[in-house]
Order: sequence, then structure tokens, then C-alpha cells
Amino acid sequence: MRVCVIGTGYVGLVTGVCLAHTGHHVICVDNNEEKVKLMKAGQSPIFEPGLSELMQSTYQNGLLEFTTDIAAGVQHGEILFIAVGTPPLPTGESDTRYVEAVARGIGANLNDGYKVIVNKSTVPIGSGDWVRMIVMDGIAERQKVLVGAGGVEAAVQKIAAEFDVVSNPEFLREGSAVYDTFNPDRIVLGSNNQKAIDLMKQLYTPIIDRKYAENPSLPPVPVVETDINSAEMIKYAANAFLATKISFINEVANICDRVGADVTQVAKGIGLDSRIGGKFLQAGIGWGGSCFPKDVSALVHTAKDYNYTAELLEAAVKVNQRQRLIAVDKLQQELKILKGKSVGLLGLTFKPDTDDMRDAPALNIIEELNRLGMKVKAYDPIVSQTGLRHGLSGVIVETDPERLADGCDALVLVTEWDQFRTLDYAKMAKLMNHAVIIDGRNFLNPKEIEAAGFRYVGIGR
Repeated sequence: MRVCVIGTGYVGLVTGVCLAHTGHHVICVDNNEEKVKLMKAGQSPIFEPGLSELMQSTYQNGLLEFTTDIAAGVQHGEILFIAVGTPPLPTGESDTRYVEAVARGIGANLNDGYKVIVNKSTVPIGSGDWVRMIVMDGIAERQKVLVGAGGVEAAVQKIAAEFDVVSNPEFLREGSAVYDTFNPDRIVLGSNNQKAIDLMKQLYTPIIDRKYAENPSLPPVPVVETDINSAEMIKYAANAFLATKISFINEVANICDRVGADVTQVAKGIGLDSRIGGKFLQAGIGWGGSCFPKDVSALVHTAKDYNYTAELLEAAVKVNQRQRLIAVDKLQQELKILKGKSVGLLGLTFKPDTDDMRDAPALNIIEELNRLGMKVKAYDPIVSQTGLRHGLSGVIVETDPERLADGCDALVLVTEWDQFRTLDYAKMAKLMNHAVIIDGRNFLNPKEIEAAGFRYVGIGR
């Protein structure tokens, strides 16, 4: 099938590349000329395991193209994905200006034939009808131009521009987005038109049939067919539940700290309950990134728009904000006075296997430690390697773990990169003023760390 993906952020680029890999002809559109040049040169603008290799192979075999020309993309695609960002506004609601601009651009360039316009961006509930309205406005504006030019094509164009809007939320995890695309738990399709649903199922057939899955022998991927509003709500509800689950275990961890229990054992014990499950029960310094904070806040804001207070979700956000500074509290307990001392952060990104710093807990920790007068250093496998600083301030980014440890009074593990399991901690301990490590993710083996000469401090342990 012919596909157009507008927006080449995490969701758009991964979606376009993976669909091209399954055999569809995909044109990815972005208004950033430098970004498009970079992608045409075979370089991915984001770090995502496995993405660069797939991008290069599909581009070379002609199944993947990049352009800044939205008209070319719209005219090419039978299915048009809107995959631009919807960042949070100060109020907590989503900024949908980019979605509006794309929808208007689609309307201004729709040609003959039936199109399916897919909301892949995470948009407020009710956006399906709103996008349809904006597309229709774009069509109307185009018709005015044609009429003004004296063209007889205008009346024909009104009939020819036939489309439906589908909500197809993404559930990709940064750091494993390619894997998640080919191995989804479910595919959600929301539309009021069965024709649009059927075309989307045809598009996803190779993935539904697990042709590219890690385990092709599994049953077909479940497809949830629903109305647009329910599909949009599914996305928000899923992320809100996972965020709340993390905040819950962090509350339990803080109680464990006070009563002498070990939250890792508690999580294991309750996670074996089939009604609960063990995923997202890892206590630590809280959640961040581009999805959880934005989506929970947006759902809380939507509730307020309809005169409802989502108290549980508001509490989950409050717990998470407090949890980010738990590591600072533990540093104060260990070092007492922090002013004039040095700390090294192991990891900066909000999670491993990504270069994303959006709403990363490290940023709050750095800000607070700076306020308390500490010298802050950091080492991150990606940030240190690329030299990108993502607007970082108040922190010295070191090039290796030994440089990080040298002269520090404590280390804080912020991001659970696999590389951090096997660092030479014995060597690092000897380089430090005080060999203390705060494990903000309960990621390391306490016995091994203590054998290397450190005092180990976990979260809720």
C-alpha cells in the first residue's frame, strides 16, 4: 500500500520505517529541511536500537522516501498518518497546533480517490471530529482559490475529496520502539466507517500475522475495533494506569524505608498475583519522558473540562514529583551537609536505550543539587558519547565512569543502563572521597557493590 507519514519524531519515523520494512511504499514528510537531508543521507535523527539499520535498508530499496513537500506526500498516500508532536502546555492540556497545521495541509492537498487520515499523534479525546473539521476547512479554502481563479474544477474537487478519520494510538516504548512495532500487545483502530477499519487492517496484516515478530508462532495480534473517542481514551488510560502503578510502588517503597521492609521483595510477592503482574513495579526515582507526564496531565485536564476531578491521577502526579528528589534526601542522610561537595550521576536520559531528556528526573535532581551548593557531574552512555547536551546546565558531563567518580563524595544511579551493571566499581571507589552510591532504580546488586568498597543505599530497601 502507499503510505504517507507526516512528522518524523519517535512515533512517525519508527512507524514509517517499520511499515516500509513490511513492504509498503512510505513517504515521510517533515518541515525541517536539515532533518530531511540527514535522513536522506541515511542517518537517523534519534537514537533508537535497530532503527538506523532498517531505515537505511528500506531507503536503499526504494520503499522509503523523505521529503518536505506535504503535497507530494498527501497525493502519494492512500493512508495518511498524522504523527507530529502534541507537547504539554503550562495548563497541562496538549498543544495541538501542529496537528491542526497538518490537518489543514492535508485538506489543501487532497486529490481524487479515497483516503484514510490516521491520528497517530496522542490527541485530546474528541479530536477525530475536530481533525475532520480542519481537513474540511482546508478543502474549502482550496475551493475558494479555485473559484477565485475562475476554475471549473472546484465543484468536482468537492466530490473527489473523500476521506475518513481513524484513531490508531501508538503504544511504543522509547528504547524498544522497533521491537514494539513488530510485536504489539494489541492494535487499536477507532473509526465510524468499516471501510477505513478494513484498510487499516490490510495495512497491518503482516504485523497482525506476526510475519516480523520475535515469535511468529504466536496467535495473531488482537485488533481492537472501536469508535474514535474510545480509541483515544484507550491511549490515555493505558499510560495513566502505568504511571499510577509506578507511583503506587514508590509510595510502598517510602513506607518500606520507614518500617525496614525491602520493596524489591514486596514487589516480587505482589507481582506474582495474576491480577497485578510484575511489570511497572520497580520502585525508584519516578517516571518521566515524553509520554507519561504529558498524557496523565492531559487526562486530568480533560476531566476538569467536563467538571470532574481525577483525584487518583492528581495524586499519582504529586507522588512522582516528590519521588524525584528522594535521591537528594538520601544524599543528605549520608553526607549531611551537601554544600561544597561533589556528586556524580550515572545516567541522564529518562530511561535507558534512548537519548531523550524530555522531563527526565535527572533534570530535577541537578537543579536541586545546584540549589544546595553541590558540584554535579554526570556520565551517560549516549549523552556523553554524542556530545549533545540537550540544554543541560549546572552539570559537567564526563566522558567515562572513572572521570565521573574521581573526587566525588557520592554517586547516584539515575538511569538503569545495562552498562552500569558491569562498571569497574572497585576502581571507581578508590577514586572517590567517599565511596557512597545511591541506587535510584534499585538496579545494582547490593552485595557486589559493597564488595567493591561502596556503601550501598537503595530505594525502599
